[in-house]
Amino acid sequence: MGVRILHPAYITRKCSKIPKGGWIMEIKSILFPTDFSEGSAQALQYAVDMAKRYGAKLHVVHVIYDIVKATGWYVPHVSTDKMYQEIQEGAKKELDRFGVEELSGVKDLERTVITGVPHEEIIGFANKNKIGLIIMGTHGRKGMDRILFGSTAAQIVRFAPCPVLTVRMPKY
Repeated sequence: MGVRILHPAYITRKCSKIPKGGWIMEIKSILFPTDFSEGSAQALQYAVDMAKRYGAKLHVVHVIYDIVKATGWYVPHVSTDKMYQEIQEGAKKELDRFGVEELSGVKDLERTVITGVPHEEIIGFANKNKIGLIIMGTHGRKGMDRILFGSTAAQIVRFAPCPVLTVRMPKY
């Protein structure tokens, strides 16, 4: 069994050849989905650094989990609309406060709050906005937590239309 090493041109969709036979990636937009967790704060450092290095637009997105859409349960429409409106207003305020210092040096920044099933909405956002790279934190859940809550990061890595960089909390 051999190891196949892929050339960077095969890994990324858009690369430019530079002198002396090298390649440089062209990343024009980065998607950073956040749940405001400590893992997301850790991953934000990577997203900001990559956005600055490549001069890319940084999309910071929070998805409010839509329990009705995810489960198919019937809930009276009026009560859920008001509830999600309040949650969305709170999420927008939190998104504006999240990573203020880190994000201050990013030239092209867009913040968005979406309601839906997180991995579906993130993948849809990436497709719609032609995202070149997704950078996100992971919780590292195991056992029953993973079975009950699933892994948004795993679903995004599996179905994303672009490369995905996942960032775990450091163990040391």
